[in-house]
Amino acid sequence: MLFHSSIRKELARSFGATLVVLITVVMTMMLIRTLGQASRGSVAPTDVLLVMGFTVLGQLPTILSLSLFVAVVSVLSRMYRDSEMVIWFAAGRGLASLLPALLRFAWPVILAVAALSLVAWPWANRQIQDLKTRYEQRADVDRIAPGQFQESAGGSRVFFIDKDTPDANSASNVFIATQDATRETVTSAQGARLQVVDGERLVVLSRGQRLETLREQPRLRLSEFAEYGTRIGSASSGSAEEAAVKSRDTLELLVRPEPAWRAELAWRLGLVLAVLNFVLLGVALAVVNPRAGRSASMLLALFTFIIYYNLMTVGQSWIGSQRTSLSAFMAALHGGTLALALALLAARHNRWSLRTLFAGRGRP
Repeated sequence: MLFHSSIRKELARSFGATLVVLITVVMTMMLIRTLGQASRGSVAPTDVLLVMGFTVLGQLPTILSLSLFVAVVSVLSRMYRDSEMVIWFAAGRGLASLLPALLRFAWPVILAVAALSLVAWPWANRQIQDLKTRYEQRADVDRIAPGQFQESAGGSRVFFIDKDTPDANSASNVFIATQDATRETVTSAQGARLQVVDGERLVVLSRGQRLETLREQPRLRLSEFAEYGTRIGSASSGSAEEAAVKSRDTLELLVRPEPAWRAELAWRLGLVLAVLNFVLLGVALAVVNPRAGRSASMLLALFTFIIYYNLMTVGQSWIGSQRTSLSAFMAALHGGTLALALALLAARHNRWSLRTLFAGRGRP
């Protein structure tokens, strides 16, 4: 039908343009964030692109939902401003007749959001956690590249090595600058090797010197040593650490009654239900006054999107702290939003208003 095909074509153009812009913005933000994590020693520099890709994949449900919402509101608002809706209404098409065309366009997006939030989201978080865990389990000497200054994972040390030895647990020409609340220490040595003693990771420096400065006392203390050992962390037990709740599969969340697991399940299911609510809200919010500004309906839509997702975040924390249950929150937020969207749509379709309702009550 001409009515459905024209709306779907315009929706496809608007959805594609919005999706490209949002993905570009999110990728830029995630790249800056991942580079910051790499500079702090939380992520390996060689894994920056992988971590960024997995992070963007986890954010795709939100990006797709917002793109669909913006597409629906922008297309219908333009049709109102250009008086195209008046023509369709005069042809016997009511506002509710838009729903079949919109849902026919939106169902692939809803399926994609469901797959991404229920399957891809935990998988991406699991991959990111594995990359960070493998990197954090490495020694500080193994993290840095030869010939470069780099901070340790905690940010309390700065390393420099000239690692020309074939052994992965040894290095040469080592420089270490350490600071804490009371002192600053600069240590240099001709060689270093890693050892594990009583479950502690130690770096043993050989043939070097140590310069210590106390913050409260303006004096230096210089000492030379043949060997000097310092602890750099606990030894890895070799067993895999327990994954975070966000990395758990959705089927595992369904069978576990713990509040944290229920909170994560509420977030994932809420991402799917929000897409359907956004389609209905988009139809109801797109009705604008031609004399109003062009961005009035879009600002209202973005404001609605922000409030909706903030309420989802608040509800997730409430479920985790046992202030509410999963079923009560889902019924209150998503069910209430669905009822509100249907009520607004019915009022727009039948052209109800407070004036007409009160006028109808006043009639004999």
